[in-house]
Amino acid sequence: MRSVEVVDPGRYALVEDLGRPGYAHLGVAPSGALDTASLRLANRLVGNSEGAAGIEALLGGPSVRFTASATVAVTGPAVPVSVDGRPVGSHVPVPVRAGQTVSVGSPSAGLRCYLAVSGGIAVDEVLGSRSSDVLSGIGPPPLRAGDVLPLGEPGIPAGADVVVPSPAPADLVVPVTLGPRDDWLDDPAGGLSAWWTVTAESNRVGLRLDGTPLRRAVEGELPSEGVVTGAIQVPPSGLPVVFLADHPTTGGYPVAAVVRAGALSALAQARPGTRVRFRMS
Repeated sequence: MRSVEVVDPGRYALVEDLGRPGYAHLGVAPSGALDTASLRLANRLVGNSEGAAGIEALLGGPSVRFTASATVAVTGPAVPVSVDGRPVGSHVPVPVRAGQTVSVGSPSAGLRCYLAVSGGIAVDEVLGSRSSDVLSGIGPPPLRAGDVLPLGEPGIPAGADVVVPSPAPADLVVPVTLGPRDDWLDDPAGGLSAWWTVTAESNRVGLRLDGTPLRRAVEGELPSEGVVTGAIQVPPSGLPVVFLADHPTTGGYPVAAVVRAGALSALAQARPGTRVRFRMS
């Protein structure tokens, strides 16, 4: 059986694919890779379908050993990658042989790297996905040293052989659509268009922001209602939380706006200290 052994998971590594949308009515978040563009690219480079499962590594760091030959690619921010200590670079398909170890360093910018392997990580599916959900515990647990991950059957790599990585900017301007509860806030468009700072309390559930608190126009409680990935929820503190892939499926605080889907990958790479402002569109 083709497989890969986790020698060192690094700081925090998860198996992620494109998630399990469509189960919010059961209280199950979509989950999946936070930076979907990077996972899709890594899979294309190694010949997988874009939705194949790979490894999402927070601040890099994982090392994995192969039991069979394979092609690997690491995407996300630019990051050092080596095979048995030999530098090979990121954003390029790299052939490896049985017994070789691929190690991913730490990126100088950005947060999450994606390691794709030809054939994809073939752990058991839960509700049609192999993704880890850190809020509910659905899917495989965080990777640990000694874990052995089965691989699927490899395909044939196609497309570009090398891709230039995009740098993670220090400032982000993020397009959003106002609503559905923007009327619960005083001047939501003006408040959200100010600069906010990503805090260290951010995780896969939500990006927490610090800045000048938004003020409520409506007092009282809002009945709990469904929320989506990218929803900007405003708790009593007035400091927004941008829901990411492992968010709860309902919430009782007003949602002032929703981030456009195409901007979520950039938010997935926003380190603490990154400045964010929202542009109404």
